[in-house]
Amino acid sequence: MSRDVPLVGVTTYVTDARWGPWRRSASIVPSTYDELVAEAGACPVLLPAVGGHVRARREDAAEVVRVLDALVLIGGEDVDPGAYGQPAHPEVSVTDAQRDEWERALLGAALGTGCPVLAICRGMQILNVHLGGTLLQHLPDIVGHSGHRSAPGAFDDVEVRTVPGTRVAEAMGEKDVVRCSHHQAVDRLGAGLVVAARSVEQPAGPSGSGEGVVEAVEVPGPQFVVGVQWHPEEASDRRLFDALVGAVRR
Repeated sequence: MSRDVPLVGVTTYVTDARWGPWRRSASIVPSTYDELVAEAGACPVLLPAVGGHVRARREDAAEVVRVLDALVLIGGEDVDPGAYGQPAHPEVSVTDAQRDEWERALLGAALGTGCPVLAICRGMQILNVHLGGTLLQHLPDIVGHSGHRSAPGAFDDVEVRTVPGTRVAEAMGEKDVVRCSHHQAVDRLGAGLVVAARSVEQPAGPSGSGEGVVEAVEVPGPQFVVGVQWHPEEASDRRLFDALVGAVRR
């Protein structure tokens, strides 16, 4: 869609919130996401999760995506393991099936229309699951440490190395230190995805092979579809948002 200022949809999550004298359930998004979208030269449009029948939700999502220029799937709680056919690990404590379904409906519409997508942390996991992939449900069981999230809500520095020739490498360079807060990660890749970055694990990776945890994925080809396991908004790192908006303008 052609306009001077691109419209970028940003997903939200429902939680108890407090403002002024009120305390109630609200659809919220950390303002850092909005700020980076705006700094990249676009207008953020918040997308609250909607209920209703799955078919109606897909139709609503298609109408929403039709007027957007790009989509950002933000972080949040764990994806329901039932979405990829597994029982929940004991460390999976909070899920939101309605949010999962709404974001997958938005993502499906975006993938189907060529709308550029940036998927962050949980968003990357939604992307992988939507395309038929699975997740490692509790990463410390696999890598033997909690360096990707030292405590719930904590953000920790993780060194990542990008894959040459990917969009992530173009935006981030060969390697970087990023802010992570995840206890889950990609296991089996979804159809059409390629690995764009891995963590630099010490002493070994998830399989004992020395390979690090998958920290970024993307879809090769003309459509911009990038997922990162880290949180650029926590470091005020605009590079991936610039790349997203740049894809819109091209």
